[in-house]
Amino acid sequence: MRVWDISVKKLCRSHLLGEHRELHAIWSILVQKKKGYAHHPETLRWKGKLRALYQRHKELVKEMIGRGYRHYSPLDARFASGAKQQRQFVDLPCAQVVILRRKKCGCKV
Repeated sequence: MRVWDISVKKLCRSHLLGEHRELHAIWSILVQKKKGYAHHPETLRWKGKLRALYQRHKELVKEMIGRGYRHYSPLDARFASGAKQQRQFVDLPCAQVVILRRKKCGCKV
């Protein structure tokens, strides 16, 4: 489970779409108070930062549409509360770049 902290423009197709899917999972866990993955470090770092998560979703959607994908899963803005910026990381953004480089997946990092 991962929401990257690097520009969505740098993500390959797989990581862009995968992050979108996982972001929805985290949103669902936090908004609906679901138990599955509620204690995962990636989920915990977004607790109290749904406004920042909502913004990341907007960035993902804009990039997806720009690449020709359709988007049918909006988030409910009424739940976008808390911090507007994410400052807590499981891995620092510079380490995330290294992780993505090692994958040799097509991400532009």
